[in-house]
Amino acid sequence: MLYNISPAAFERLAQRILRESGFSQVEVTGKVGDGGIDGKGIVRVSGLLSFHVIFQCKRYKGSVSPSQIRDFRGAMQGRADKGLFITTGNFTRDALKEATRDGAPPIDLIDGELLCEKLKELKLGITTQLIEQVEIKTEWFDKL
Repeated sequence: MLYNISPAAFERLAQRILRESGFSQVEVTGKVGDGGIDGKGIVRVSGLLSFHVIFQCKRYKGSVSPSQIRDFRGAMQGRADKGLFITTGNFTRDALKEATRDGAPPIDLIDGELLCEKLKELKLGITTQLIEQVEIKTEWFDKL
């Protein structure tokens, strides 16, 4: 389903997830020439600390590469304390390393699996049902 929504709708979904997860002042800012920055928000920790976060969204079926992480990091320089990269796909092993490389601002990553877990947890567009199925084993009773 996530592949069927428009890129703008995917950015709005990311905005909603962040808001529901406790971020404030979350805005979608995606514009041409923004260096890949799709939005921004503020996360507060224990009411004492706040971090300005920018995010990038990619509706991919494939993998995000380390160069895309580097490009995003370059775009976030001087604009935010933290970066968040959200994709429907996954991250290559080198992209994971790049996101946490020593000496560079760390970027948090949300892949398709974690994205789906958050949608389920926050009940955004998803309902879950636990169904108990009972089967009678007649052969067990026949042996009594």
